[in-house]
Amino acid sequence: MPVNAYINFHGNCLQALEFYQEVFETEKAEIMTFGQMPPDPDFPVTEETKDLVAHATLKINDGIIMFSDVPPGMPFTAGNNISVMVSGKDIADKLTLYFNRIKDDGGIVEMELGETFWTKLFGSIIDKFGITWHFNLDSNEQQ
Repeated sequence: MPVNAYINFHGNCLQALEFYQEVFETEKAEIMTFGQMPPDPDFPVTEETKDLVAHATLKINDGIIMFSDVPPGMPFTAGNNISVMVSGKDIADKLTLYFNRIKDDGGIVEMELGETFWTKLFGSIIDKFGITWHFNLDSNEQQ
């Protein structure tokens, strides 16, 4: 049974999806806005919320990450509730490319890509949306 990450954003989910699609060269995400949802009297859709992302799914390599905006008035804390791990064998070039794309677009490097005691290549970076990404080459792989 796969485990998938779900990331919430504070009104900028669509921009984040577009950024991640470019970084990871994915197909366009499947997106449902709050305005496309069936009416719910307990959650009236306003002009402010109708174009926010209610749910989106993005396939990155063999994994799925799900996304949504948090509607106005709901609590939100950027970045400290999730991090995302991208790992695999024989993908050092891709990991380096992805890491550098985030770095070049305002990312804050927590740990530069390099060799560690558990792998030949690992790095950690916070993207411009406050999400921490870890990039890891599976053990016993060469750079």
